[in-house]
Amino acid sequence: MYRTREHQLSIYDYLPPYHGELAGRNRWVRLAEAIDWDAFEREYSGHFGHAGKVALPARVAYGCLIIRAALGVSDRETVALIRESPYLQYFLGFSTFTDDVPFSPRSMERFRTRIPAARVREAVALLRRLEAESPARADAPQPAALPVQAEAAGES
Repeated sequence: MYRTREHQLSIYDYLPPYHGELAGRNRWVRLAEAIDWDAFEREYSGHFGHAGKVALPARVAYGCLIIRAALGVSDRETVALIRESPYLQYFLGFSTFTDDVPFSPRSMERFRTRIPAARVREAVALLRRLEAESPARADAPQPAALPVQAEAAGES
């Protein structure tokens, strides 16, 4: 038996399953917790001078490249997916969900010039390990953060 719907569901009638809270078991939430964003930001900031236009945060730049590589999509599709997903926006460090992201597909090329592909591959490998594990439990040990490469950061 089949029952027809009375009307098309309106976007205003839709209730998100997360009720405004993101699931801690989500792979992007878990990866965000596993990456040492502060250490990466110190490394990334070495690419910029003290004057000029303020750059996008390191977490946005690195995160965009990780998302693109992990999902195997184009720059344009990466930006579209970020615009649509509260989990990807959380991963990039956004404080709230927004339909307006502060970068374009063209920004991705600039990110690639500053962030080595090997660093992106390390993060994608960590994501794959997290995906292979069972979802995080409160008593489970947390994965090790990605190491900072001192040479790339200008340290010795």
